[in-house]
Amino acid sequence: MTAPAGPDGPARTRARVPRGPRITSTDARMPLIEHIRELRNRVIKIALVIIAGTAVGWFVYPHVWHFIETPYCRAHFATHVPGQPAGPASCHLYVTGIFDLFFLRLKVSFVTGVILTSPIWLYQFWAFIAPGLYSRERRWAYWFVGAAVPLFGLGAVFAYFAMTRGLEFLLGLAPGNVIPIITITTYLSYAMAMLLIFGLAFELPLVLILLNLAGVLTHARFRKWRRVIIVAVFACAAVATPSPDPLTMLLLAVPCVILVEIAEVFVWLNDRRRARLPQEDFAGLHGEPSRIDLDGIDEDLNASSR
Repeated sequence: MTAPAGPDGPARTRARVPRGPRITSTDARMPLIEHIRELRNRVIKIALVIIAGTAVGWFVYPHVWHFIETPYCRAHFATHVPGQPAGPASCHLYVTGIFDLFFLRLKVSFVTGVILTSPIWLYQFWAFIAPGLYSRERRWAYWFVGAAVPLFGLGAVFAYFAMTRGLEFLLGLAPGNVIPIITITTYLSYAMAMLLIFGLAFELPLVLILLNLAGVLTHARFRKWRRVIIVAVFACAAVATPSPDPLTMLLLAVPCVILVEIAEVFVWLNDRRRARLPQEDFAGLHGEPSRIDLDGIDEDLNASSR
């Protein structure tokens, strides 16, 4: 759209501004001290948002903790209140320190706040790094962030169902005359470790796609090492899951293998697209490459020195 000419100068053309973080040439040439100041402002905003989310998590802590302790209460070897029938309502964990309950509530509230405010602090992080990226890099970043969060959440869901079987196996290793006393901090560490292991395992296809985009992993190499990758996935799943039963291992291995196959389809399509690029990019170019006259350059340098 072109605006009419005014008394102060010729007409100017208005360009449509794309959506997203505002990126200007001034942002790209910002001096170092300005980058540091912007980083400080972004970090302060992220800290304030997470503190507000932690405050919200403090009030919803009873509901969050009930959700976290459910896999433990479903285990057959869970400690139950004497005189009450075994069930989720009667299971309980132990506390060995005076401040353990306070720090437990603070830790769970903090994690809850980070999860609840993730869209805000992810945007602040993106707004800081976006001016330094090209348009293609920004597009790929949108896809990776948009896929990484759901994949991690999907892995956490599978981990939630695998935690009970892992607890039954680990607590069942105790001899008949030994009563396991599980503290609340120990169980929380176990739950966080399981969620982290499953969540990171589901990010494997993104790693493979990233290697392909970087030119390290081609489809020919992928196809050659497919069996090795699948065997490695099952081996890692067997080591990562504490329960020896095959169901728990399959809960981690089978979804990862399916995601790896989906990643292979992407690698195959991207390699085909990349193979067509040279013909498309250089089809209109003709002639031979120019040759550098080194002798002429030496003569010019000798003449200038005289």
